[in-house]
Order: sequence, then structure tokens, then C-alpha cells
Amino acid sequence: MSEVARFIAEVQENIEGLRADTEVRQATRDWVAAIAPHKYTYNFTWLGRPIIQFPQDLAAMQEIIWATKPDLIIETGIAHGGSLIFHASMLQLLGNHGRVLGVDIDIRNHNRVEIEAHPMFERIEMIQGSSIDDSIADQVRAIANDAKRVMVVLDSNHTHAHVERELELYAPLVTKDCYLMVCDTLIQDMPAGSFPDRPWDKGDNPATAVEAFLSETDRFEVDAAIDAKLQISVAPGGYLKCVAH
Repeated sequence: MSEVARFIAEVQENIEGLRADTEVRQATRDWVAAIAPHKYTYNFTWLGRPIIQFPQDLAAMQEIIWATKPDLIIETGIAHGGSLIFHASMLQLLGNHGRVLGVDIDIRNHNRVEIEAHPMFERIEMIQGSSIDDSIADQVRAIANDAKRVMVVLDSNHTHAHVERELELYAPLVTKDCYLMVCDTLIQDMPAGSFPDRPWDKGDNPATAVEAFLSETDRFEVDAAIDAKLQISVAPGGYLKCVAH
């Protein structure tokens, strides 16, 4: 066995060990619950723009993008635009002509100005409107029709009903061996009432929508190795690999 193969095998053993360690998983959940009131995810930027993600998820996303080489990444939810910049920079490193399409119901002017002024903007297109509006979905679908390999990230309204509808509209656009990432499934692991100013909570969130979605499709499966590898993630059970056309 080569040294590279030996290292890869060791990493796989580490991941399997983490997958089986329920105490570590519970410690992670406790840490996430404790850090949430401090808005930990707001602490980070990507190439100058706030990204509002755990760094661990960014590591996973770059691995996925490098391995699957999408030429279109669709993301619902833009906020400050950090994730759009992140996706665009990953596609820039791939050296292809990949594009990023962001959809948000309210692209605030100060964010739009900063995104449009960014060096990565040449790879980015934005659509303002609700991601579950049929006319908006039609625009996204038309753009996706010109792409060969499509990845989708859902990170807008986190209620069950909204995410369930997004899954209906955008999951069909994901191409085989690419990924559908559903953000903020971790809400299901948080104590009830953790989001008093939001319409989502335990029992009504992206995780419950993913569960319903997976019960009705065989095109996607959870990449559990990513969950085990990361431990800390906004999307436990939300990294879905497309396994069929």
C-alpha cells in the first residue's frame, strides 16, 4: 500500500470512529446549542464578505465542488453574498466557465453594491424574488437547462413548508453525482424555542422537510460520511448526493 493510500485509509477509519461515537455527537450538539446565542456563524467572512456559515461546512463544500466539478451552483438565500463569493471562487479555482446563481426575496441594496463590486462577480447572477414563486423557479430552470453539472444549496426561509417546496422545485435540477445541500437542518437538534423571533423551530424546519423528501425519492441519499467527518455543521443530514438520473 502506498503512503497516500495508507493515509486515506487512516482518515476513513477516523471518520468511521467518529460516526460510531455517540458521546462525541452529543457533545457537539451541546456545543452548538451553547454557541448559538453568540451568533457564532456571523464571525466569518470569505474574500471580504460575511458568509454566515460554520467554517467546517466551507471545508466540506470545497471538497464537494473540487470532486464533482459543477458548472452551475444555484443557491437560495443571498444575505451578504459571502456564499455566492465562496462558490464563485471555488469555480474560479477549477478553471472552468462555471456560474453561480443566487435567489433571494430581498437583495438589499448595500449588499448588492458590494457583491457587484467584488472581483468574483463576473461569475455570479442574482434573481430577486421568492424561491418558491413559480415564475422565479422558471427563470432558474431556464438557466439550469444550459448547464451539464448542477449543484443546489438551499439556505433561505427555514420552515418545513418552504424548504419542502424548494426541494420540489430545485432537486430535479441537480445532476447525477452532484450534491443538494440543505442548510440549517441543525435546527432539529436545538432545544425547542431556540429561535423565538423566527417562524421555524424544532419539528418545523429543514430537517423535517428533508425527512419527508427522502421518503418519496430514490434519487438522493444522505452522505453520512460528511456528517461524521465534520461533527460541527449547520447541515447534519443535509448533504444529499444525487445517485440517479
